Amino acid sequence: MSWAGPEDIFLSTSLASYLDKKLLILLRDGRKLLGILRSFDQFANAVLEGACERVIVGDLYCDIPLGLYVIRGENVVLIGELDLEREELPPHMTRVPAAEIKRAQKAERDSTDLKGSMRKRMEFLDLD
Repeated sequence: MSWAGPEDIFLSTSLASYLDKKLLILLRDGRKLLGILRSFDQFANAVLEGACERVIVGDLYCDIPLGLYVIRGENVVLIGELDLEREELPPHMTRVPAAEIKRAQKAERDSTDLKGSMRKRMEFLDLD
């Protein structure tokens, strides 16, 4: 049996204050999830109701519905409550369909891969 330290108790009580509230959760892999916190445990595993993944590429965004979603606590980097009175995104952001955001993600990924491969090919120049 493992002993729960004071920091574990603090985590549990602080998550309790988020129950039934709309949250933004940032995961280790960079994904951003939104949803209503319905349950959690001592490991910060969480259950979101009405969850969606918010994908942002440049000025485009899309909320991809996930439904009821279980998040493993070790993957959580940040949890924040969303203010329902405020606009969630700046006005210059444009909502697009899932297919369009997937294309934009692929183009962004391909661009990053190309930069990386060009940098690798030019290493022999030793520009430093």
